[in-house]
Amino acid sequence: MAHPKRKISKTRRDKRRTHYKAADQQIATCNTTGEAHLYHRAHWHEGKLYYRGKVLVDAVETAEA
Repeated sequence: MAHPKRKISKTRRDKRRTHYKAADQQIATCNTTGEAHLYHRAHWHEGKLYYRGKVLVDAVETAEA
């Protein structure tokens, strides 16, 4: 097991573990629906789940079946 030659502060460790990039997510606008959503995330619009402009799940059809 590795052992450090000198102590590294807890503050330094906590800074390394904090990910500001994750909290800084960008907002995109869907070309199909015009709905604002986070990049790389699917979003619901009028009972349909959209991802990259395509319908993944249609909740209306599944409710009728």
